[in-house]
Amino acid sequence: MERREFLTLAGGLLVTPLGGAEAQQAARIPRIGWLGLNLHAPGNPRVLESFLRGLQVLGYVEGRNVLIEYRDAQGKPERFPELAAELVALKVDVIATAGGTLAALAAKQATTAIPIVFHAVGDPVEEGLVKSLPRPGGNLTGFAIASPELVHKSLELLREVVPGISRVALLLKPDAVPERVKKARLNRADIVARALGMKLQVVEARGPEDFDRAFSEMTRARAEALTVQGTPVFDSERGRLVDLATRNRLPAVYSFNVYVEAGGLMSYGADIADLARRAATYIDKIFKGANPADLPVEQPTKFELIINLKTAKTLGLTIPASLLARADEVIE
Repeated sequence: MERREFLTLAGGLLVTPLGGAEAQQAARIPRIGWLGLNLHAPGNPRVLESFLRGLQVLGYVEGRNVLIEYRDAQGKPERFPELAAELVALKVDVIATAGGTLAALAAKQATTAIPIVFHAVGDPVEEGLVKSLPRPGGNLTGFAIASPELVHKSLELLREVVPGISRVALLLKPDAVPERVKKARLNRADIVARALGMKLQVVEARGPEDFDRAFSEMTRARAEALTVQGTPVFDSERGRLVDLATRNRLPAVYSFNVYVEAGGLMSYGADIADLARRAATYIDKIFKGANPADLPVEQPTKFELIINLKTAKTLGLTIPASLLARADEVIE
């Protein structure tokens, strides 16, 4: 969607005049607080666009019968606590977070009273957001994306594309989740890699300023391929990550389809824009009286495999016909 069209969708209706009956009810129009990482990064409006369309399908029109207070961290997750506090001070009716685990944690720390709906976090139980998936138990609920099979599947895909591969780099943002969670996940990933006869090289990058150094580390360690642990910070910079992987001749598999659309080789994971659309349904339920403590945290019903044949050709790779047959989408 072009920026001009997006702005029309997100804010144009704010100037729509209210009728007499509607004007009398204006003070009671529910307000959503939107807490995001980088709203205006290239391609990022797609998530918010999906959320807004989800609301529209349910009968909510921004500026007419729902208001949205936007708080954008502008690529700096350390700003989440102050922005979450602003939304709480505004007394919004519900907070929707779109900045991964760090945004959801900041919102949780800011309020125990206002309902919070998160989308695209890893494992909300493991990360301390909710008590359990079926019964969250507090003021948070939403949509998770983690699956124990994701790392295993990513490494298997790389082995199919690059037979005989023995060393794979794993790029992650070290502070994206609590330290204990990171250690547990890396331990599980190492066990999976060893079972597949691979050596996993963990490379950390806190933000785009670390990307060049991270890829230099991969080159020095003679990594033969790459898997990227998606986070909102990485997602916002996906074009640069994809370009670095291609320039360093590293076949890569990513967590989300938006990386492949930006020129990445492969992705295996959930559609985060679709999760944002589904988050609107939980907002609707809360507006109608549902308690977030009783709304189960939902997980993806499907993980999609997307392959970019143009990138494969650039890397000098031939994608096996059996793998192409299993793909949900092939970009040529």
